[in-house]
Amino acid sequence: MAQRHTTSLRLRLRYRFDHLVAGGTTALIGWFALACLAVVVPASTVLVWADRAAPAALSGRLTAVWVSVGQTLKIGGAVGSPIYVLASVALALTALLFVSTLVGLITTGIDRRIMLLRRGHSTVLESGHTVLLGWSNQIFPVVGELVAANANRRRSAIAVLAPKDKVEMEEEISTSVAGTGTGTGTGTTRIICRNGRTTDPAELTRVSPRTAKAVLVLPPEGDSGDAQVVKTLLALGAAVPEPGGAVVVAAVRDTRNHLTARLAAGPGGHVLCVDDIIARLLVQTAREPGLSLVYQELLDFAGDEFYTAAAQGLFGRTFGEALLAFTASSVVGLLHADGRVALNPDPGTVIGAGDRIILISEDDDTALPADASSWIDEDAIVTARPRTPEAERLLLLGWNRRAPLVVEQLDRFVGPGTTLDVVSLADDVRTRAAVGVAGARSRLEVAFRSGDITDPELLAKLDVPSYDSVIVIGETGHEPVPHVAALPPARAIDLGLAPETGTETDDRTLVTLLHLRAIGEAAGRELSLTTEMSDDGNRLLAPAREGADFIVSGRLISLLMTQISESPYLATVFEELFEAEGNELHLKPVADYVRTGREVAFATLVESARRRRECAVGYRLRTEAAVGPAYGVRLNPDKGQRVRFGEHDWLIVLAES
Repeated sequence: MAQRHTTSLRLRLRYRFDHLVAGGTTALIGWFALACLAVVVPASTVLVWADRAAPAALSGRLTAVWVSVGQTLKIGGAVGSPIYVLASVALALTALLFVSTLVGLITTGIDRRIMLLRRGHSTVLESGHTVLLGWSNQIFPVVGELVAANANRRRSAIAVLAPKDKVEMEEEISTSVAGTGTGTGTGTTRIICRNGRTTDPAELTRVSPRTAKAVLVLPPEGDSGDAQVVKTLLALGAAVPEPGGAVVVAAVRDTRNHLTARLAAGPGGHVLCVDDIIARLLVQTAREPGLSLVYQELLDFAGDEFYTAAAQGLFGRTFGEALLAFTASSVVGLLHADGRVALNPDPGTVIGAGDRIILISEDDDTALPADASSWIDEDAIVTARPRTPEAERLLLLGWNRRAPLVVEQLDRFVGPGTTLDVVSLADDVRTRAAVGVAGARSRLEVAFRSGDITDPELLAKLDVPSYDSVIVIGETGHEPVPHVAALPPARAIDLGLAPETGTETDDRTLVTLLHLRAIGEAAGRELSLTTEMSDDGNRLLAPAREGADFIVSGRLISLLMTQISESPYLATVFEELFEAEGNELHLKPVADYVRTGREVAFATLVESARRRRECAVGYRLRTEAAVGPAYGVRLNPDKGQRVRFGEHDWLIVLAES
């Protein structure tokens, strides 16, 4: 016997309604008309019969019902001969049809226009704005820094073009960039998002690159990101065939694509190579701990950064005299009238009539001339003994595309006899071949060992505390870290190792740092550690001491691109700072410049550094090295400020390698 199945009235009515809608427009109109009549006619009848002023005769009341129905349904409700009534109804229905159609057309047109606006297909009518092409995690620090740079300007705009929904871009920027709102922007900065392919010249015109002051091409994530940057630069050249006033800044990840991107950018474009810059900064920081903090302070717009100032009253005088001509700014070079940049030139270099002073200052309006030579204490100045490079033991944990560049850069900095032990899961033959491509090494001896840097047993066998310096770089192309997968979700989040906290490479780095911290605590000493990371959010989760050296590739390149977009001459400045040859920032013992244990004005250190052909720009106090937010770093101090330095404090100088 079949089981009887009962269906609720609600489901049966819903099924009939679905069947009715599926019948098409004609059936839907017919049923809708019947439904209206089923409601309007009885309601009109009740109103007429309930009206005390209604006619007494039945015919009069029926006529009143007709008039009410006609007025309610907008078909007139005329009274007269049958032909007159039919004509009136036909005319009313025709008018109703035309009016409804007109309203529908207007509504559809407005909806279409609103959808086009929401899709971001309209053209940005701005001038002097900054254009961002492409979408990646780098866009958030770039927008944040541009907002900070525009804080003292009355009106500014940032236009973003990417193959992404306009509303989604606005929401992500609003959520990820602290204090940034869409539409009205932050302060005087408006953020405008447009949808479009950055490789299509026609769609590039939506953000008006011709009238922009700067165009930044962000490198997308993935292996094909560099090709996308090159195509975007070519499309930009097609969209703006005549060189305009906009500064074009782009970035590629792989060194092999650097020259191609520079050719696509043209003679006026600036292309940064992520691999080169990160490798050089990793090595520089590993050699001089604390240097990453100096660059972080120097590159963001929140503190002191590079500016140029007119050489008022300094024409015909020497660069050495200019070093003490600004009390609240640190002089580091000259911007010549022909556009050439000279960092830390010879102190005897004469300043020309069209030259400008390159200096580090809090803002462009704080770079005011004020002589500081009266604060020099000659008795405090000492002559440092020459230091000979010593052989060291270095450890490199991890291997990626930048590792051969790190090895090459280390060979230029270290003393003869220095050894480098490399530990990685990368294939030993492939690793050795990559290092061989980096060039012949004259000072560095490299040894390879295969192993998982997230394995605590392997790290324990390495005797990590015995090394003078340890560099941890992200490993790519491996399975997710088993240590993380085995942790309970709550514990993983507490340790900052949950999968949603960062990329796979950063996950492995976080686990390695966790074990290195335990090794350092067990040995009772602080490891000299320099770490490379991809995501700035993961840096905040890293199990490391306060003020540790982290090179966050995405944020660093974003800061460099933003600085160059605001001041194009900085492209030459940064190029020299990150080269192995030429002038670089260094942290050197204060005891090599002045007597310690007594208060001296910073002007005294500037004068002592000048006699060694160096530019003193700040200092770092060891006693405050673990205290945030500056971690002992003081960039561009007032030259009249008196400080008592200890034997283990550092002076930040710009000097030749």
